[in-house]
Amino acid sequence: MQNYLIGPLLNGAAIIIAVAIALTTNKNIPARYQGNLRVILGACIVWFGLKLTWSSLSGSFGFWLKQLATVLLAMALGKIIGRLLRLQKLSNSIGRFANKKLESAVAGRSSEKQRLRFEDGFLMATALFCAGPLAILASVQSGVEGFAPIFIVKAVMDALAAMAFASAFGWSVAVSAIPVIAFQLAIIRVAQQLIPWASNHPQPILESILATDGLLIFSVALIILQLKKVEIADYLPSLALAPLLTWLFNR
Repeated sequence: MQNYLIGPLLNGAAIIIAVAIALTTNKNIPARYQGNLRVILGACIVWFGLKLTWSSLSGSFGFWLKQLATVLLAMALGKIIGRLLRLQKLSNSIGRFANKKLESAVAGRSSEKQRLRFEDGFLMATALFCAGPLAILASVQSGVEGFAPIFIVKAVMDALAAMAFASAFGWSVAVSAIPVIAFQLAIIRVAQQLIPWASNHPQPILESILATDGLLIFSVALIILQLKKVEIADYLPSLALAPLLTWLFNR
């Protein structure tokens, strides 16, 4: 099996297994444990993100500073472009859509006034699992390096969400694993298309992508740990700007 396939397949398997456990045992993780689990996941994301950034910045101290400055400039410009494209607002609207569907499902189940449709759970879970920033960030790293360890964290997070949604939507949540895998594989393939171009240039093109990716992954931890609200989606264009700026500054 190709290394880049491991992450998406692990993510999809985690969703299916979580739904199966939730439906067969009819149990969710107690609330008193969810806070501790959030801290553990946040710490893992901090480690993976900073480790990826640090390992991607190399060379002399002067060159290291130049790489870091390029990455920070890419993130600043990316934030401007992302805000103009309303990427974070789009991500937020998907989250509200999922929340609305879940609330409607719970209300309908308790009042027994409506029957849930298969499409509701499928669309809600697919949108939520694909819209999260880790879906893109993990896939980009996987496309450049192979297996991305951050996929382990994403798999756990999606599994927890899938267990919560399964009680309301049933097996339709598990079926969402198919488009989730396909979406992440598509991003991986796009990232892989950059490798031949980057390999033909002496500049650290790939390193700039990974360093930016690592900082964005670290920023996700700030949200999970409830330390700071970072509009991650608005920064996503920086993943494309970082290699471009690196190439321009080293011509």
